[in-house]
Amino acid sequence: MNKIIITGRMTKDPEVKMTQNQIEVCSFTVAVDRIFKKADGTRECDFISCVAWRQQAKLLGQYFSKGSRIGIIGSIQTRDYKDKDDKKVYVTEVVVDEIEFIDSKKDLEHADTEPKETEKSFYEEMIDDSISLPFDL
Repeated sequence: MNKIIITGRMTKDPEVKMTQNQIEVCSFTVAVDRIFKKADGTRECDFISCVAWRQQAKLLGQYFSKGSRIGIIGSIQTRDYKDKDDKKVYVTEVVVDEIEFIDSKKDLEHADTEPKETEKSFYEEMIDDSISLPFDL
């Protein structure tokens, strides 16, 4: 059985792209807090790479943005490819089957548009915009 359920926050605005076969795809990262706190009371966070296809990709592009809380049900998939330097790159990601809105409409209307300064600096430090897709879109 290969099933994963995660909840977390989008690390940046999702960008929906089209493959050469005109299929929507959206690669994104979700920041997921770990269960246990460190000795200083803070929590560490894991950054989970995800990919959504077709209707799920379209919904992500329309209704989610950086900082949105999201629930995901999917499966873990591994793949590899050769980069521009002909080195083999291994990728592990969650292939999205279902997405769930965690923030209610009421929460979104009353939330601050900017994250708190501590949240903002923590998440911005961890986001890697240099990651690109290993295939042509």
